[in-house]
Formats: sequence, structure tokens, C-alpha cells
Amino acid sequence: MSARRNLRTLLFYIIVLAAIPAAVSFAQSIPIPFVDVRVKEAQSPREVSLGLQILFLLTILSLAPSIVIMVTSFLRVSIVLSFLQRALSLQETPPRAIIMGLSLFLTFFIMQPTLNEMNKRALEPYLAGKIGVNDFFGQVEQPLRKFMLTTLNSKGGMSNLDLFIYLSKKGSLKDPASIPTSVIIPAFVINELTVAFKMGIFLFIPFIVIDLIVAAALMAMGMIMLPPVMISLPLKLILFIAVDGWKLISYQLVQSYK
Repeated sequence: MSARRNLRTLLFYIIVLAAIPAAVSFAQSIPIPFVDVRVKEAQSPREVSLGLQILFLLTILSLAPSIVIMVTSFLRVSIVLSFLQRALSLQETPPRAIIMGLSLFLTFFIMQPTLNEMNKRALEPYLAGKIGVNDFFGQVEQPLRKFMLTTLNSKGGMSNLDLFIYLSKKGSLKDPASIPTSVIIPAFVINELTVAFKMGIFLFIPFIVIDLIVAAALMAMGMIMLPPVMISLPLKLILFIAVDGWKLISYQLVQSYK
């Protein structure tokens, strides 16, 4: 047995040694990129400015998920869809990733006019070299401010904006251009949370009625050991499918920004 094991080991090493030249030649035929990142001391004000711009851009990229959540319709859409999932008593169906993906694509659909305006006013002139970095961020900010102020005005969120103007002592409702973006964003977020919770309450009402009816019927029949959710869940799904729930929810979410 020992001699046979030594023979197998010897054959294994022979095969490995024979395969090494072929592997090296295969690796040499594949172009391998070389990445070189150099950090050196700035020699001129222009290099200092360029380095600061790169650091600022990296900071913006790291904060991009939070920015997308806070200053777009993603906040309201994701909360409403989460309320819908809880109202239907569905814990893992559809999966959370699908809910977030649907929220993201609905957000892109709702924000399409704003994104087009940002592309026209900021991205295209910047890529064409007509504006600098400072003007680029200023032009990106304006469509977002317009979207947030329009949403606050159409959904009764001016009271939230007035609150933050009062707390910051900056700007005036009579002159929206004088209101800092740092004041508009928290007012917009509070308004989105309020509207999303209101929509969630309206979503819960029909399904709560079904739960109450099923619980009362089981109690009357003396079937207290049977969980009401086992009976109410299929009824909720039948109702949701019968009214074409996904289409209605999507329609109402989009229309809530018109």
C-alpha cells in the first residue's frame, strides 16, 4: 500500500510539472492590464484644485445612495410598497430585493423629467466643456430644488418647509429662491414620510376588514385554534388580484407626484 501511494504521489507531481509550461504559455497569451495609481505632492495651484475636485467627487459618489433616497421619490415609493407587503401578510413574497428593485425603477420613471432637465442643463454642457465643476453642481441642484418645492406645494408640505425656515431663520416662503437647499431637504423628507404613511393607512383598511371578518367568523364557529391568517391570506390575495392591485398601486404612486 505504501509503495502504491508513493507511486500515485510521484505521478501527481509529474503531471503538475508537465502542466506548468502550458499554463505559463496560456497566461502569457492573455493581455493583463497594469493599473498604476500614483500620489505625489501638488506642484501648482491647478494640481491642488484638481486633487480637491477628485476628493469632492469621490465624496459625492460615496453619498450617492443617501442622496438618491432623500431627494427623490424613492423614499415614498419604497415605504408604500413595504406597507403593502405587510398589509397582505406576506413576509418574504415577493422578496425584499424585488420590492427595492421595483421602487428603484418607479423612481426613475417618476424622476424622468427632472433627470432630463439635469442632463440638458448640467451634464451635456459640462461634457462639452461649456461650464466648470462649480457651475455643474449648481445646475444639477436647480432641477432637484424645483422637484422638491413642487412636491411640497402640491401635497400641503409648505407647513413643513415653514417649520424648517423658522428653525433656521433663513429664506422666506414668498421667495423660494432664497430658501437654502439644506432647509428644503429635511422638509421634503418629512413630507414624504407623512404622505407615505397616509397612503399606507389607506392600504391597510380593506385588508384589516378582511382580517376582522375572518377572525369573527372563526370565533363564532368555535375554531379558536385555527390561525385567522391562514384563511385571510388567500382572501386578501384574491381581492388584490381581482382589483389589479399592482397596477393601481403604481398608478397612484405616479399620480401622487403630478
